[in-house]
Amino acid sequence: NRREDTVSSYASGGSCWTLRRNSSQKEWYLLCASGDFVKVYSVNTEETLRLMGGHADLVTGIQLNPHNHMQLYSSSLDGTIKLWDFMDGIPIKVSSLGFYLHLHFYPLSGPHSSVLLLVSDRFFFLWSDTFQLVSVKLTKGAGQDLESKELSVVLDGVGASVKHIAFGREGAYVVSVKDVTLQVYFFKRKLLNRFSLSTVKTKGGDNRFSCVVCHPTEDCIATGHADGKIRLWRNFHHRKEYTYSTLHWHHDIVMDLAFSVEGTRLLSGGVESVLVQWHNESSCQKDFLPRLGSPIEYISMSSDGALCCTLHTDNRITIINSNLRFSRSIQGLIKSRDVKTGLVVDPRTKALVLNGEPGHLQFYSLQSDQQLFSLDIVQRQYIHQAGLKQSDLVKVAFSAQGTWLATVEESEEVTDPELQLKLWFYSEETQSFTLNTRINTPHDNHITDMCFRDMDELGDDSLILVTTGRDCVFKVWVMVEDTDPEGKSAHESVSWSCDFVGSYHNYQATNCCFSEDGSLLAVSFEETVTVWDSLTWDLKCTFCHPPGNIRNICFGRLTCSKYLIGATDYGFLCCWNLLTCALEWSAHLNIVVLQPDPLSEHIAAVSWLSKESSLFVFKPNEPRPLYIQRNLCKEKILLAAFVPRDEPETISSEKYLWLRKSQLFFLTDTQELMTLSTKSLEERLTPSSKQLAVEESLPVTPFSLLLGKHRHQQAQEDTDLGKPVVHNKQEQASPAVKELLHTPAHVLPSASFLCTIFINSLLISKENKSAEEVADEVEMESEKADGDSDEEDVTVMEQEDTSPMELLGEMTCKLSKSQEKELRKIRKMDYSWIAAF
Repeated sequence: NRREDTVSSYASGGSCWTLRRNSSQKEWYLLCASGDFVKVYSVNTEETLRLMGGHADLVTGIQLNPHNHMQLYSSSLDGTIKLWDFMDGIPIKVSSLGFYLHLHFYPLSGPHSSVLLLVSDRFFFLWSDTFQLVSVKLTKGAGQDLESKELSVVLDGVGASVKHIAFGREGAYVVSVKDVTLQVYFFKRKLLNRFSLSTVKTKGGDNRFSCVVCHPTEDCIATGHADGKIRLWRNFHHRKEYTYSTLHWHHDIVMDLAFSVEGTRLLSGGVESVLVQWHNESSCQKDFLPRLGSPIEYISMSSDGALCCTLHTDNRITIINSNLRFSRSIQGLIKSRDVKTGLVVDPRTKALVLNGEPGHLQFYSLQSDQQLFSLDIVQRQYIHQAGLKQSDLVKVAFSAQGTWLATVEESEEVTDPELQLKLWFYSEETQSFTLNTRINTPHDNHITDMCFRDMDELGDDSLILVTTGRDCVFKVWVMVEDTDPEGKSAHESVSWSCDFVGSYHNYQATNCCFSEDGSLLAVSFEETVTVWDSLTWDLKCTFCHPPGNIRNICFGRLTCSKYLIGATDYGFLCCWNLLTCALEWSAHLNIVVLQPDPLSEHIAAVSWLSKESSLFVFKPNEPRPLYIQRNLCKEKILLAAFVPRDEPETISSEKYLWLRKSQLFFLTDTQELMTLSTKSLEERLTPSSKQLAVEESLPVTPFSLLLGKHRHQQAQEDTDLGKPVVHNKQEQASPAVKELLHTPAHVLPSASFLCTIFINSLLISKENKSAEEVADEVEMESEKADGDSDEEDVTVMEQEDTSPMELLGEMTCKLSKSQEKELRKIRKMDYSWIAAF
């Protein structure tokens, strides 16, 4: 889902794979696959140390290099395998394989100590769940991009999951499970034994295999099954004399298994959110670590057995000590059952707010890719039971300053839902939200939308909340003062109550939004948009565009505040002029998401057509879009949000100027969070702390302070003018310099090879010259004959965008001929003596 400068996967669920300890620093590292990235976490601090990107598709597996445990292999759906130095986060080798999914390693005796096994898709993995297990010999070479052609099929008809394959002790055999069949292939004897269980389900039993793992020191295979049973297989070298014993505690599918390093303990996990530890293969001797939050999807052990980690279905990694005690957790974006609240931005923290755990609201930091905190809204114990009707969070809205939070929770009953509207106040003392008002049954049917009006210049009296419902009305909620405010704080002395109820021809109210100045309220009633005066609640005008109900509405901002935008479910995007009360323009687009930028006039519209999502960015006063990206992704985009940047970003291309103040995020139907970016992959993966490390390490001298102040002032002037800043080569840090400074010394080529590249990277390119400057140079040609021969010609840098100042007709001040001549004399002077200081 990545295109350079187009769209990149920001956060998604990953599979934890291995724990690695740095013996010299006594620090544990957790490596996991997450989307099309490989993440390296510090177990001690829980922070993301580095993000390794470069794969063009989903990363399907990672494994430490058997010969060097400071290196990591990763495989991807893009058909490549990358070898990484994960301590420095740089790729060492890339092998192209074409059409393979997952990878494993097992040791072999002989000249080749390890062989790579992959699960092949036979070119048809989109239509088939049957795969091959093949052996691949990776090409040895000094280049980055290599092709591996030497492969041979080991097993046919294996499952696609990495949990369906395991390797026996010392790599003597490989085990594969699929449906009710277990296959064991012995490498030396080239013998394949196949064992099958009964397919008949009796007394609730289900023999289908769900996972497999091998004992590290004995010939023993542990398999998990769909009915919650665990089978321990022995004597499987013989087809008819094999035996197995059964362990049973889980009431549902066993999702993963893992043996301890010494093999004396077996760990299992499932939908119960409980980690079970089995001792000595006995059902009587077992320990439990309960209440881990969500079903356990993967279990991984550290190399020395001191730690294990569990990956959960809600995108949480839990670190657990060897004595089965909780240590710490790493929580990313929680994968909820259904994101009903939409994507909302917290005005205070700039965090993304949406559904988290059942009944909770998660505050997710986009900068650190971690959850800031979770707010329990429903305040009821959630029971993990299918078919049980329970209350959940469905709507969220913040006031402009983030002081007030409104939430709506409802039961899953379709006909007669239980509704609660809650208003929360943010306390600076406790640094958390506290419940202020609870309103039972605010509407007689489902609440479809809500929004705040917040005008700072009018004070708290201007703060109102509007809700719309399927009961064909919209309601206005205002704050009222308590009659007995003694002993109460400022926010405790007020509560919320209904001030006005509006309707239109008994139609269902579907959407609502306020204009930028708060003077107008737009409410959509099926096919009609109504506009109301927010002071008198008089109906001002109506807009209609049949056929089709109104799906989304929003007001224009800043210079486009006189426009109202609406999208219908029959595939029309309409723009109405509020001054003329007429349709300004319309477009035939199936818009599913309509999101205005709070800091500019731009509006992002996402369409869904022919099983692909496309993005259109436009200003309401211009019917032609400013930016179009067809086939943004194959998944359906359900939600979007503009997140304001802390500082406006420097963007040289006019095509992406609409991303200067805010960043656009999308959430797909597969719950992948994606974003648009104009930066290169390397810039996106380099944390800001590392980018500033070089500047902070420079000595503080009067010259550096003067230069830094000058650059800051110049950048500020360019930002105020809206001028795209064009950096020269030295400021951009050329790839040659980055390669030289960031590559470990033991993998660097010879100095003679790097010298030419390094020297060329330090040369400063000439800028484009205007026609007048070229004429001046021709006139001064005779004056240059004596001294400019030592200046080397370099490639001219072409600047794509014209600066706004040039468009306005203003000319840059030029030096006179005498000043140019004096400047050339200064250039020839030798300043090498200053290096001694």
